[in-house]
Amino acid sequence: MDQIIAKLVDEFQTNYALADLTQSEAFEVFAAYCVLSAYYEEEFNPDEFRTGGGNDLGIDAIGVLVDGILFRDAADVRAHIQRSRRVDVQIVVIQAKTTAGFDSRVISDLADNLSHITGTGSLPYAASGDIANFRECLEAVYGNIAKLSGALPELHVHYVTTGDRVADMVASKAASAGERLRSLGRFDRVDFRCVTRDELRQLYRRATTKVAVQFPMPRKVSVPKVPNVEQALLGLLSARDLVSHILSDESGRLRRTLFHGNVRDYLGDDNPVNREIANTLRDPSRRERFAVLNNGITIVTHGLHVVGDDIYLDDFEIVNGCQTCHVLFEHRAELTDNVHVSVRIVHSHDEDVINGIVGATNRQTTISEEDLTIRESFHRLLEDYFTHSRDPERRLFYERRTKQYEHHTVVKTRIITRAQLVRSYTAMFLNEPTRRGQYRSLISSGSGNLFAEGHQPVVYYTAAAAFYRLDWLLRNGRIPKSYAPYRFHILNAIKLRVLGRAPVQHTSRTAERECKRILDVMWDKSAAEGLVLNLLTPLQRAIDTEQAEGVAARELARTQRFTKRVSNEILNSTCP
Repeated sequence: MDQIIAKLVDEFQTNYALADLTQSEAFEVFAAYCVLSAYYEEEFNPDEFRTGGGNDLGIDAIGVLVDGILFRDAADVRAHIQRSRRVDVQIVVIQAKTTAGFDSRVISDLADNLSHITGTGSLPYAASGDIANFRECLEAVYGNIAKLSGALPELHVHYVTTGDRVADMVASKAASAGERLRSLGRFDRVDFRCVTRDELRQLYRRATTKVAVQFPMPRKVSVPKVPNVEQALLGLLSARDLVSHILSDESGRLRRTLFHGNVRDYLGDDNPVNREIANTLRDPSRRERFAVLNNGITIVTHGLHVVGDDIYLDDFEIVNGCQTCHVLFEHRAELTDNVHVSVRIVHSHDEDVINGIVGATNRQTTISEEDLTIRESFHRLLEDYFTHSRDPERRLFYERRTKQYEHHTVVKTRIITRAQLVRSYTAMFLNEPTRRGQYRSLISSGSGNLFAEGHQPVVYYTAAAAFYRLDWLLRNGRIPKSYAPYRFHILNAIKLRVLGRAPVQHTSRTAERECKRILDVMWDKSAAEGLVLNLLTPLQRAIDTEQAEGVAARELARTQRFTKRVSNEILNSTCP
């Protein structure tokens, strides 16, 4: 393997606690992380997307992006599509080899296999469970073809090696493979790409670096000095520059992670306000008045430099203007040099100031400013509790902001994202392992059971610790990977086995004592492995019973009936 790539892979293995993998397996996960990070900027566990094992038909990793959210399991893809009105789908397939070159036969074989996998007929040869799951993902997409937002899915195939160049014949072979797959009529676009070692290094650097942008904004004024604000600017920004320099990533896709500060997600083009914004952009005379017809956007940044007319932002979010930005991005072809957006940029490291801006700019939502401030303060409390209140061996890192730990020396698998914490907490302590949804949609639903004032941080930390340990058991092959789709049912089962059916009192000091019983098991590797292996027996009984009654395997993990059956099996079984 190339010496520089080998060092990057070693660093990557250390960060993601993958020391037990062979060199070829580690390179597969490394390639998956680099490539998938180009499509998805949030933190994720790359090893989950590696296929592994035999009969994978030349595919080393697979990712399915629906509306910019990265999925691995067919059940999650199906659930997201069912609750969405319109969806946008991208399929990413990766083959990775440590060889110092590209083989045209590999391209031909991969194209041949993909034509069978993505087609409508049955496979002519045996395939692994990962490939079967991939086909179920495609079935979930094409089974809801009316929901696709104006285009068929895109297919992106990446053949990654440590080679330094792509020969003309290989490039022609890749282009031909792409055309062959597009001729199936199943994809709106097919991109078959050979990734060299230099491109792989660039992808890794981008994946491990926070978003930083540069753009011109000659029309601006500085706001007078404000306490705890380093600098604030008001100005007009070209809508074209907003889209090209800030909203779009290197591949031309929308940076969805910029909008985490908005409580509401994009409401879609059917929303009356968004239709009006779109109509303004379509009208040649009205779109030139866009800056006075629209409220504009607010950007909060942890890094701001002004050099003449140029603005440099580092580690920033758009905390207000999610709807405006999405509509401008969707209608970017209709923008002219005369379309401008009013912009407010606030540079601050004070979390109280930032929370106040988020609350004040989201008053129009169904969530009150007070409620939003309380919840965000609680997230800060959790961050401190995870990081500073634990022994080093029990330390986890709660990621409030995307990639906030990228420049810290921490094991990446110990980073717990908001999405992971929500799923783990609702599964373990709210008895809802089937509950899915993005953080903002769960909060906007009015739930009082998430991140509420008075909740004990230890309950959330316990859910995170159990998630971390279960992920460790799966990642290191201590329990079969086939149980990965049921991981949140296992989290619920851990709580039932250790504490019983009675709910933990989230606001009571007794929560500390009850959670300690779970934590003492989860932080003991042998005890945790023994407990989970014991729980697999009643879990498997529930799986077998459901399948005997005609429930498809792909539907099990998302039904309430299965959840109830698993709970009964756990509570009625005895612990040896």
